[in-house]
Amino acid sequence: MIRDPLRPFRKVGKWGYFLRDIGLALRDLDTWWPETIRQMRNIGVDSVPLAAIVAAFIGAVTAFQTRYQLFGGVQLSVVGLISRQSIVLELGPLLTGLVLTGRVGARITAEVGTMRVTEQIDALETLAYDPIAYLVVPRVLAALVMLPMLTILADAIGIGTAMFTAVTATDVTSAAFAEGLRLSFTPFQIVYSIIKATIFGAAIAFFCSYEGYTANVGAEGVGRSTAQAVVVTSVAILVLDALTALLLAPYLQA
Repeated sequence: MIRDPLRPFRKVGKWGYFLRDIGLALRDLDTWWPETIRQMRNIGVDSVPLAAIVAAFIGAVTAFQTRYQLFGGVQLSVVGLISRQSIVLELGPLLTGLVLTGRVGARITAEVGTMRVTEQIDALETLAYDPIAYLVVPRVLAALVMLPMLTILADAIGIGTAMFTAVTATDVTSAAFAEGLRLSFTPFQIVYSIIKATIFGAAIAFFCSYEGYTANVGAEGVGRSTAQAVVVTSVAILVLDALTALLLAPYLQA
């Protein structure tokens, strides 16, 4: 059986129509605003423990590995510099996005997909509610707001844990680590991390909402859509990460 060569293009077209529907649904403020506040709690506040744990281990491992990969004669302040650059520019936003794809993204797909297969979305349309405005827009807006906040928290915890690990488990002093943190620092490095987090949040909410909204009938359809949403979103985050670095990395130098 020959696979349809136009299937990827049809998928992109469906994503485009779905994005258009989201833009049109933004006009229905009374529908999506109350639900957005609740989704901000589900996506952001409830994810704080997971993001903090991941960031803590990222910081500890980064500092420990950096110190013992250095050869003799290198200033130990480099540990602080490499830890800051690795966590703020790459590991913080990227791993936070990937981890939350499994927690938040899978939940979004399962919730919306269950409503699709149980015909609750059809009921919303019958009651003259726009299902996109009620189900999708709040999740997209909440992810756009909360993912950057979680990433800022993850960056701070990661750097703090890196410093604690370097000072307590290696021969790096707190003064040397702090010197490395200040070395070649520019405010745009923080902005760069936030830009990445915002893009990743949009990708998680968009792709996972789409897969749930178009889920097939039955529990098997919801499960298949959830698995596909996590895979597609993870790949999209990696691609967006590479594109962001390609476009903005030249502006990171002090």
